[in-house]
Amino acid sequence: MKRYVLTGAPGAGKTAIIRQLELDGFSVIEEAATDVIALWQAQGIAEPWTRPDFIDAIVSLQQTRERKGAWLPDLVQFHDRSVVCTAALADYLRIPRPQNLVRELHRVRTENVFQGSVLLLRNLGFITPTEARRITYEETVRFEQIHERTYRDLGFEIISIGPASVPDRVREIKRLLYLDRVETN
Repeated sequence: MKRYVLTGAPGAGKTAIIRQLELDGFSVIEEAATDVIALWQAQGIAEPWTRPDFIDAIVSLQQTRERKGAWLPDLVQFHDRSVVCTAALADYLRIPRPQNLVRELHRVRTENVFQGSVLLLRNLGFITPTEARRITYEETVRFEQIHERTYRDLGFEIISIGPASVPDRVREIKRLLYLDRVETN
C-alpha cells in the first residue's frame, strides 16, 4: 500500500481535496488535530491548543487512525496530515515535543509508514477563520514554512501543489503520483 500525506497550513484546502479524492474512490485517513479541537471545545475548553496534553491527544488519535487504516485493502491511501504535521504544530506553538511524539516520529521514519514524497498544498492567498482555525493569513504563511522545514528535516521530499481549483489540484496530484493509472478499488 502507498500512503501519501496531504499537508499544508490551515485554510490551504486540504479538506476539500481529501473529500474529492475520497469521492474518486481513494481511501482517506482523517486529520486528528481538528477533531481533537472540536471535541475539546464541545467539552468547554475554548482554546485546546493551550493545554499541556493537546499534542499528546493528537498523536494518540493519529496512531489509532493510521493503524486502523493499515488494514484497508486499498493500493493508495491519503492521510490528511500526519504525525510530522503534529511536530510542526508543536514547533509553531513553541511547545517542546513530548516523548510520545518523538517516538512516533522515529517509528514512522524507520518503518517507512508513508511515501517519501509529501503533498504540500500551498496557501490560497487568504484565510477563512473558523472556531478551530483562529489564525491570520500571515500566521498561515509562517506555519506553512514550519511544515515544509519539518518534513524536509525528517527526510521527506516536498511535492508542492499551488493554489488552484479543487478539480485542478486533484488532477495535478493524480498526475504527479501517476494515480490516473492506478486502480483505487
